[in-house]
Amino acid sequence: MAVPKKRYNDYSSYLKNIFPEKVQKISINAGFSCPNRDGKVGTGGCTYCNNQTFNPEYCQPDKSIAQQLKEGMDFFKKYEGQKYLAYFQAYTNTYGDLESLKAKYEEALSCPSVLGIVIGTRPDCVDDSLLDYLGRLSKSHYVMIEYGVESTLDRTLELINRGHNYKTAADAILKSAERGIDTCAHLILGLPQESRDEILDHASKISKLPLTTIKLHQLQIIRGTKMAQQYRSNPEWFHIYTAGEYIDMAIDFTERLNPDFVIERFVSQSPKELRIEPNWGLKNYEFTAKLEKRMTERNSFQGKAWQ
Repeated sequence: MAVPKKRYNDYSSYLKNIFPEKVQKISINAGFSCPNRDGKVGTGGCTYCNNQTFNPEYCQPDKSIAQQLKEGMDFFKKYEGQKYLAYFQAYTNTYGDLESLKAKYEEALSCPSVLGIVIGTRPDCVDDSLLDYLGRLSKSHYVMIEYGVESTLDRTLELINRGHNYKTAADAILKSAERGIDTCAHLILGLPQESRDEILDHASKISKLPLTTIKLHQLQIIRGTKMAQQYRSNPEWFHIYTAGEYIDMAIDFTERLNPDFVIERFVSQSPKELRIEPNWGLKNYEFTAKLEKRMTERNSFQGKAWQ
């Protein structure tokens, strides 16, 4: 098998293929809640979740969507003619009635220089009427749904209090793709009580789905979460990967991954003051550079071991 020019399908190249302009995602907190917090599905939320870990300062629900987008554009503007994607990120961004959801999405799309929307949500919080609407919307604007899958093992999903099983995630992705909606799956590598082989098997399972992109990140133990309590009381449940261990595992994962998928990221970085473990001392771009160097050393590329 010939080695491709790029060793994996990277997200920046994917955006360049779709948009002629420079495009930047801008996070939005549109004031959504989560059914895993308010009692509809569960209480307490996912064991690893502290929403402060990924909310930019401008991203406040007391500001309008338009204002958050304007402040985000002012923060990120680097190029003349730069365009943007409105990223509905905080909590569950399809959790509401259809008319209120449409109003929020369309407010974002009405803002100058916004070309599309990316909607972060749970797979148990979409229905046919919403997907039909988003399918129609995707004919005139860029639309992606980002599903929190996290693991393909039901026992893990139960342990981390997700409130849904893997079949629910797979069904939501299939229904979205059937309507022509781009889909992303989010996976956490290194969740408690998952072996390395089980983690790598996630790649084989997820590769059977009609995904557009995939987002990976290492397990992070965050202060103020149920998982932080579990880490203190049951440390044997966890393997905290070193940067080198995680790089090799992420490469093994990539080799098993469908070569058509776009990999949006391998790693994430929560604020240092909130993060208990791991502490690698690497910025995201530094980590990615090390991973790419290691892929070259190993003569590795996405899909090398894909069946």
